[in-house]
Amino acid sequence: MRIALIGYGKMGKTIEKIAESRGHEVVARIDPFSGEDFSAPGLPTADVAIEFTMPDAAYNNYMECFKHNVPVVSGTTGWLDKLPAIKEKCKNEGQTFFYASNFSVGVNIFFELNRHLAKLMNTQDSYNVEMTEVHHTQKLDAPSGTAISLAEDIIENIDRKKKWELDQQTSNDAIKIKAEREGDVPGIHTIKYESEVDEIIIHHSAKTRQGFALGAVLAAEFAAKNKGFLTMKDMLKF
Repeated sequence: MRIALIGYGKMGKTIEKIAESRGHEVVARIDPFSGEDFSAPGLPTADVAIEFTMPDAAYNNYMECFKHNVPVVSGTTGWLDKLPAIKEKCKNEGQTFFYASNFSVGVNIFFELNRHLAKLMNTQDSYNVEMTEVHHTQKLDAPSGTAISLAEDIIENIDRKKKWELDQQTSNDAIKIKAEREGDVPGIHTIKYESEVDEIIIHHSAKTRQGFALGAVLAAEFAAKNKGFLTMKDMLKF
């Protein structure tokens, strides 16, 4: 499989190593600091592009790939206001786009645990729920896309919760998400349900970026063989 990397920072370099170890070829490395832009000759030949960049650049990056009908796998967060437009491109123009707020298989199992626990807690009004997420200091968006996904799944399954709020809880129908930025932390997410008599905590901590990178390559392999708007649920068949 021929892969174009959009973004060639720490994550891009880790993805490259894993992709090559699985027998794939990186045909373009598009990054302001790598010397290649979207005129790179390898881009139109790619079977799939893997995009990890910045929120303000992500949407335009997708459009550049779609010009060549190259499927896109993206882990960039903070741009989801434009997600409906991406879905329209997939539906009406035959494009392929695989999005995940987190590509780690372990995190996606954590998503499933979170949904199941939220369903159980729907009838337990004595418990309040809040979340803490910790990431490296270079992460610009807060809360993380993973934290937002977790919060939205709680809201979908607990009737008394209607919204999330960053670093505060101004009403009983809100979920507080505390965002911390420390060192080179790959990602930690903790969800706590607390009542007057006890607390229940589920927790996921990434040890390295390897899990995210491997998941992105697996997603690229999946996107190269499938069409439309795709997610980790499609790939993992949860």
